[in-house]
Amino acid sequence: MITNFISMNGYGLFVWLSFGIVFLSCSVLYLKTRKTLRKYEKEFLAEFKELTIKEKKSVLEKSKITNQILATTSRID
Repeated sequence: MITNFISMNGYGLFVWLSFGIVFLSCSVLYLKTRKTLRKYEKEFLAEFKELTIKEKKSVLEKSKITNQILATTSRID
């Protein structure tokens, strides 16, 4: 029964190859996106560190995203 499922009446090679290609493509896209996000977070933190204390407090009060970025980078560093 498992052999029939894997072979899929002779189409198994094409089906499993397609699944493999899609999985690989999605993995590459995910990794590239994660790398780009981390790059932008580092750039944002570099700009954020240059702000004065008043400006930092103002940004932190207004932006939830800033709080999330600071929380994730403090876990990474």
